[in-house]
Amino acid sequence: MTRLALFDLDNTLIDRDGAFRRWVEEFADDHGLGAEAVERLVALDGHGYLPRETLFARAKEDFGIDGDVDDLRAAYGRRMSDLAHCPQEVRDGLIRLRTTGWRVAIVTNGQADHQLDKIRRTGLDEVVHAWAVSGAEGVRKPDRGLFEIAASRAGASLDAGGWMIGDHPVRDVAGGRAIGLATIWIDQGAWAGQEPASDHTVADVTEAIGILLSEEDGR
Repeated sequence: MTRLALFDLDNTLIDRDGAFRRWVEEFADDHGLGAEAVERLVALDGHGYLPRETLFARAKEDFGIDGDVDDLRAAYGRRMSDLAHCPQEVRDGLIRLRTTGWRVAIVTNGQADHQLDKIRRTGLDEVVHAWAVSGAEGVRKPDRGLFEIAASRAGASLDAGGWMIGDHPVRDVAGGRAIGLATIWIDQGAWAGQEPASDHTVADVTEAIGILLSEEDGR
């Protein structure tokens, strides 16, 4: 049986919130804003789920930022790609999954160019079999379609089962469970009161990879 592991990207394989805070600190310094503005923008961001055009429209309104919203958003996307980081131990874990027979793919919502740039800049494109980005495919998690695209590109089928690993209670965990996948929730304290019914709950993706490898060892 083909063993399938689907991973979310932001705040799962990469520390998206950490990168965003570093971007905000640079942005605040460039525009002469203080620490209060940094915390305000981090809170407003909502772990990336606030539309970027809304974020920059609010920044212009609240802090008197100059510049067109589209230009600010484009510069943001380029810099966030630079700041994206995937630890070596995570890439090593993905490689180990592959070498033990797992089919490994990334399933992520987001703008196509930004997400693809992060996948490539972090070297994740070299350690997974495939990826599916909502902005490129026209379908978003938790819709089954995006999971199907990733699984198919990785050489697997959702009908054979598998695992979905991610940080979002609905898009990742509920979405995975709805299509018959086992799930591992990456709980980083961002969704208090929204804890999903996952098969496992861990603090980071290295723990999740360890669970998958243990499942294999126990076969």
